[in-house]
Order: sequence, then structure tokens, then C-alpha cells
Amino acid sequence: MSNAAPLQIVIAGGGTAGWTAAAVLARFIGDAATITLVESEAIGTVGVGEATIPQIHNLIIGLGLDQAEFMAATNASFKLGIEFDGWLRPGESYIHSFGSVGRGAGLIPFRQLWLRGRSMGVATDYGDYSANVAAARAGRFALGTASATQPELAYAYHFDASLLAKLLRQYSEQRGVTRVEGMIEAVERDAQSGDIAALRLDGGRRVAGSFFIDCTGFRSLLLGDALGVPFEDWSHWLPCDTALAVPSEGGAFRPYTQSMARPAGWQWRIPLQHRTGNGHVFCSRYMSVDEASAILLANLEGKPLADPRPIRFTTGHRREFWSHNCLALGLAAGFMEPLESTSIHLVQSAIDRLLKLLPGDLSDLSAPRAAFNRLSDVEWARVRDFLILHYVANAREGEPFWDHCRAMQIPATLAGKIALFGQSGAFVREEDELFLDDSWGQVMIGQGIAPRHYSPLADNVPGEDLGPFLETLAKAARLRADAMPTHRAFIDAMMQQGVAR
Repeated sequence: MSNAAPLQIVIAGGGTAGWTAAAVLARFIGDAATITLVESEAIGTVGVGEATIPQIHNLIIGLGLDQAEFMAATNASFKLGIEFDGWLRPGESYIHSFGSVGRGAGLIPFRQLWLRGRSMGVATDYGDYSANVAAARAGRFALGTASATQPELAYAYHFDASLLAKLLRQYSEQRGVTRVEGMIEAVERDAQSGDIAALRLDGGRRVAGSFFIDCTGFRSLLLGDALGVPFEDWSHWLPCDTALAVPSEGGAFRPYTQSMARPAGWQWRIPLQHRTGNGHVFCSRYMSVDEASAILLANLEGKPLADPRPIRFTTGHRREFWSHNCLALGLAAGFMEPLESTSIHLVQSAIDRLLKLLPGDLSDLSAPRAAFNRLSDVEWARVRDFLILHYVANAREGEPFWDHCRAMQIPATLAGKIALFGQSGAFVREEDELFLDDSWGQVMIGQGIAPRHYSPLADNVPGEDLGPFLETLAKAARLRADAMPTHRAFIDAMMQQGVAR
């Protein structure tokens, strides 16, 4: 690497994606590269991604951020999972929690024991065996509660995305990232290689680089417009195409995200320290913006702090995430609705993949580029399948949108997972996909996919012992939650301790 020309990395666009890239690159390769970020204050950001999954800890720990300071800076709260209300049918709900559900016995997975217990009439709701679910339902939270038989609660955060971008900007600039204010008017390409050579800004300015990261949002000015990488449309599987977002005052301070099914889509509710984030994702073929806005405003828990603003989108991604010497992140790479809070994670994982594959010599990027695109294709397709599962497995009969979703043809990869699980509750994780066995199991069961049988492994536990074993696990989850402070009390104490330091 010492013989190669210095890396000149130019990030086009700020927001969460741009400043996350800047911060991570500055932290891990800042000594080997110059990093410039170009953004314009005149261009707004979408900024609705306020919920995360536990992999967000990799970012916080990797950057060396203090948790209490991070939470104070972003008005964050804790998240134990996502409640899906009405997704199977109105009046029914379940929580897709982080962490594990129950505890297996030797080689026997817990779900198989639960399935056998259900057939015997001695098992209760699947979520009863999760400490995360028990704590979420009780509105409680604590850290450091692991024991010999109970792991520490798995958790993520809700936070203000605009404040996170501000925090990461400060972090990046302190570590040498140069921010350039300006509008991108043109993208200059090398006549021979076709690589991007520079960004031309308003006022005749030019920002040259050897590697470019496109964080220009839905516009995808570099990867989409300049390099002409086409978009792969997934709206035939995920037909929602519009979101309305509005913050509101107050509301219950739950340690989980709420996702509430509506006639043509779903509504989110995300509690922060200072406000609640709300939104309505819907399909415009089945509902107008005015109708969707009325439903959203009628279901707020506090006074709205703004007018709902519509965001149009098409689910899918660019056929290549990395073309020539340009890689796209965030909305410039593609979009999947925030149903399972994957947006920020997809930015994180792409940056991690880039760090592992980016060579010091940029003269030939063909091998790392091919590997990056192949791994990204798999990651996005597996997340896509998980989202489709929520829609296709529904029993909301008589509603045109949900009837359409239930009848649509699904990817073969998802059909295979449903068939395998429906037979005896089995799941096989493939190709390092994001969501693990417990996640698929909770959503499959929550969406009414009831396995017809259970594994013969479960017969190794004597029948008279199974009921007491299951009750012991459910009781342990309840007792653990009961011993925790409320979510609000825990955060108040953390904030006070953070200020005291």
C-alpha cells in the first residue's frame, strides 16, 4: 500500500449514510486517505430512520462512543423489539424481540420443545418465554442483568436521525474529514476508464477524488445518473410506495417500536426522549395521501408537531451497488421500508464490507467490486424476503390490499423457508443472512404459520417433565422483567449519571 497513490475518498451527500461513512472511514483508514464530504444545507434529508437493530452497537463501539453521551446527544431510548399489531388479523399482536426465546435442552432446540408442549396443551404463547418480550410488555429495561442461565438483554435504540448525523459530523471533522458546502451540478468522468474523476459544484468549483461514495439519496446522482446503473424494482413483492412522517408530543415511553397494520399498509410509532416519531407506510393504489394522513393523525398519542410530509419511494436496489470507482450507500443504493428497522444496518454492513475489500491500489477494482456486489445482493434479497413474509402471511380477509398481498407469488427463497418451517418448525440460515432463527421463528409463528409437526428430538424429554420445564422458563422471564426499573426511570438515571461525569 505504501507504493500506491494516496486514497482520495469523496463522499457525495451527508445525512446518516454520508456521515456514518465519513466517521467510520476516518476512524479506521484516516491515516491512509484524505476524506472529503460534499453536501448542501439547501437539500433536506429523509430522516425517518429512527429505529435500529442490535448491530448498531458495532458502530458505537467501533467509533469508541460513550453510550450515555451517545444517548444524550441523540435523545435516544432503548428498543427491545418490534410489536406487530393487527398484522395477522385485527385485535391480535405479537412482538418480534431481539435475543433468544426460551432455552433448549441439550441438542433439542427450544422451539421443538414448545411445539411438542403446544400439542400436549402445556405451552402458552411463544413470546411468554422471552425476557425481552416480558420486559417490553411491562415497559421495563435494564442493563447488566445476565446470569448463568440468562444472557444480557439484547437491545437496540430509537434516536433522532438528524441528531445522529450531527454527532457523526462532529466526530468526523475532529478526525480530519473536510466538509465542502455546495450543490453538485455535474459529475466528471475519465474519458478512457469511465471512472468518476471529480464532482463539479456550483460556482465552478471542482472536487477530485480516486474513490467516490454516493450518499445523494433517492436521486443517486453518481451511481444512478452519472454511471447509469439501472434500478431493480421489487414493488411487485413489496407494493407500498408512499410514507407519511410526523413527530408528535409525548406518548407512552415504550422500550420497543410499534408497527400497526392499517387498511393499505402500516403505521409506526417510535418513542424518543423528547418526542415520538410516527409514520404511515401505504400503497397509493389502495389509499390516497389524504386518507392515509387522516388515519395517521387520528392515531397519534400526542399533539402533532408538524404536518405529515409524504415521501414517495420504490422498493428495490441498484443492480450494482459498486460500479467503476463509485459505491452507493443508503437511499442512493436502494430502499426497503423501515418495517424491521434495517436501513441504518444496511449502511453499516456496506461500510464494513468496503473496509474489508477496498485495496490500497485502485488501479484494478474488478475483484473486490464483484465480491462486494455478490455479497450485497444476497444480503438485500434475504432482508427483502423477511419483509415479504410479514405481508404474505396475513389473515386480514376482505381488505383489498391485504388480499392482494396474501395472493401474490413470492420469491422461491422465501417459499422454501415457509415450507420447511410449516412442516416441523425448522429453519436453516443461509449465506450469512441478517435475521437469525429466533427472528424468523417469532415472525412465522406471529403471522400464523403454525408448524404441523415437531421434531422427534423433542420426544427425548419425558412428557411429565415438559410442562414444568416450560413454566419454569416463562416464570424466569416474568421475574426478570419485574426486577427491572421502568424504561423512563432507567434512562433518567443514566442521563443524570452521564451529566455527573
